[in-house]
Amino acid sequence: MTQQGPGRVLSALDRLERFDGADRLIDVLQRAVRSVPLGRGRDVLHGRWLGHPVHPLLVQVPVGTWLSASVCDLLPGTGRRSARVLIGVGLAAAAPAVASGWADWAELHREQQRVGVVHAVANTVAVSFLTGSLVARLRGREGVGKALTLAGLSAVGAGGALGGHMAYRQASGANHAEEVPHLVGEGWHRVGPVDEFPAGRPVRRGVDDVPVLVLREPGGSVHALADRCSHLAGPLSQGTVSDGCVRCPWHGSVFRLSDGWNVRGPATAPQPAFDTRITDGHIEVRLRRQGGEDHQGGDQRAETRSAGAGTDTRQGQRNTA
Repeated sequence: MTQQGPGRVLSALDRLERFDGADRLIDVLQRAVRSVPLGRGRDVLHGRWLGHPVHPLLVQVPVGTWLSASVCDLLPGTGRRSARVLIGVGLAAAAPAVASGWADWAELHREQQRVGVVHAVANTVAVSFLTGSLVARLRGREGVGKALTLAGLSAVGAGGALGGHMAYRQASGANHAEEVPHLVGEGWHRVGPVDEFPAGRPVRRGVDDVPVLVLREPGGSVHALADRCSHLAGPLSQGTVSDGCVRCPWHGSVFRLSDGWNVRGPATAPQPAFDTRITDGHIEVRLRRQGGEDHQGGDQRAETRSAGAGTDTRQGQRNTA
């Protein structure tokens, strides 16, 4: 049986991921994008409010209007004015799409950024063609305008293919913690003796081969989150803890320890959280399921079990915050 490898297109994309010739330029662009003083507006561009990246949603408007303009070009007589309006709307809508794309790009792995730069170049060429198309149409050069629209759509198609490669092959923008509920079994899992968890320091443990961050606070309460950041799987256990939150060491996403909520991007999805308890001097964790009976913030209960003959002497603390 013949063993087929990747085709020419995929091989070219793989080579693009490995090509480091533009890395210095990428460094400059990344610093420039990160230096823009957007404040909380950066999270808006990432799509944290939406729960997933907003860039793929925003690009639908310019692509749709430009494609519709080409359809209008095929209509006899009445499509001329409509095509102009559609191209203009698409150019206006391209601005927020571009801004969100650059905001996301600046927080990606280098291999993703290499593809992303070419993706941006293709889309820049597309915008240039469509701008030229609108100018030509307004000057009465309809034939040139139609040709430039088709050229712009071709560039958009190439850029879209690269964007699809980034999203589906390289998993940029995907929730990298989504699989946790499907891998962690039901019930409580013991992760180690209490004295193995220094107060205030995150510790990495494994539950059903899933990395879990466990943090024991100086007051005695215990928090546990999936360790791999939902943004790009960064190790949260190597991050910094402050004000009840943990900050990812890779791209700076901030998650609330009590429930995994992503209080700051670029992560757009929260971290899976675990209920915790201390039993027999050991910390145990249980995945907090959506809508489960223990999904109640701030609920802490004492739990006791017999350690001797007929007496109840051991105490444990359980956190479901």
